[in-house]
Amino acid sequence: MAKTKTRGVSGNPAKRGSAVAPPPKPVTLGDWIGAARLRTLPLAVTPVLIGTGAAILGDPNHLFHWVIALACLAVAVLPQIGVNFANDYSDGVRGPDDHRVGPARLTASRRVKPRTVLLVALTFFGLAAIAGLAIVIRTQQWWMIAVGAVCIVAAWFYTGGKRPYGYNALGEVFVFVFFGLVATLGTTWVQALLLPQEAWAGAVAAGFLACGVLLVNNLRDIDQDRTAGKRTLTVLIGRRGTQILYPIAWLTFFVVLLLGPAILIVWTYRTPRELITALALTSFGSLAYGAFLFWAFVG
Repeated sequence: MAKTKTRGVSGNPAKRGSAVAPPPKPVTLGDWIGAARLRTLPLAVTPVLIGTGAAILGDPNHLFHWVIALACLAVAVLPQIGVNFANDYSDGVRGPDDHRVGPARLTASRRVKPRTVLLVALTFFGLAAIAGLAIVIRTQQWWMIAVGAVCIVAAWFYTGGKRPYGYNALGEVFVFVFFGLVATLGTTWVQALLLPQEAWAGAVAAGFLACGVLLVNNLRDIDQDRTAGKRTLTVLIGRRGTQILYPIAWLTFFVVLLLGPAILIVWTYRTPRELITALALTSFGSLAYGAFLFWAFVG
């Protein structure tokens, strides 16, 4: 029996269907909200709660500067959103997001132009700078302009630039310093012009909790990060090393009831998708810790 030759048909099913592949779905508001990574925003709220509580505790007149506190919240949350969009842009362009486990990112999905995502990130950084400048003008602490500039530069080079330090096992250092020490102590200082010991203790705890979220995130993405050449701390120390380091990354007191399941998930997970729950629990555990500590300070 003679063999029949078929021309123009690829042996790869994916390639055969590529000519009639459906167009990508249009981007919705929900996609943009998802790209803002709301699970991570409690990490920005936590140091503001702790820093404000420490300021009230340390102020002998017990005055609450609510306008400055709200401005501090804006300075904390807006750059966090900017960092998330900047990561979406940088990781989408470099490749680590091509095979990620969580929700598809805007840049990696090719549904939004990288330049558009970059402009959104820069917009949030700009709004944060405006809020920070308002605090400086109100408090007359002009030297804090330099602190704000360093924060924005550090946020960009986390995954941006030619040599992003987030790709070289320094992400946890950035998170501890800026989401813990700088955010908490800065909030306390602009409201009370002093730094009581409660602010320092709270700042360290907030930094460790933020590191815990990053560890879970990188543990989930360890395989694709290795493939893409993204050398996170988790990639360097491996799964078991990260699982050992994770419980050390939180100081929670009563919030252990919330973070206990997160630790159990990190230690027993079988699929990377399970770590998304641990990430959310750690993030909201951080918020609960900040709320309880704020309550303790002002109560």
